[in-house]
Amino acid sequence: MTSASGETPSAPAAVAPGERGALRIADRVVAKVASQAAREALGSLPKDAVPPHATVVVHHEAVRVRVHLELDYPSDIGARCAAVRRHVVERVGALVDMEVPEVAVHVERLHPAQTQGRA
Repeated sequence: MTSASGETPSAPAAVAPGERGALRIADRVVAKVASQAAREALGSLPKDAVPPHATVVVHHEAVRVRVHLELDYPSDIGARCAAVRRHVVERVGALVDMEVPEVAVHVERLHPAQTQGRA
């Protein structure tokens, strides 16, 4: 690209990392990312279930996550919790570029499956 005078603008001088500033992602943003990842991992929720929510503790570049959720029953609770853990680690790591050494999943409530033909 050239300027009106026909000269090519020079590239901005490289700024040393210490002079550029820093990026800090708020804890509540990390918690929202973790909550959304838990929703994605669960897929459909029971009709009257509260959506998953997460709390986080961020220390340097690592985040410990606690996810609270409700599940339908009967289901393989262990497998569903493991899927939530894996997905939260993957998505939080990818989106906020933090290590996730711990994801604790708390099942707050089980919702019985609705049987066909009952009112």
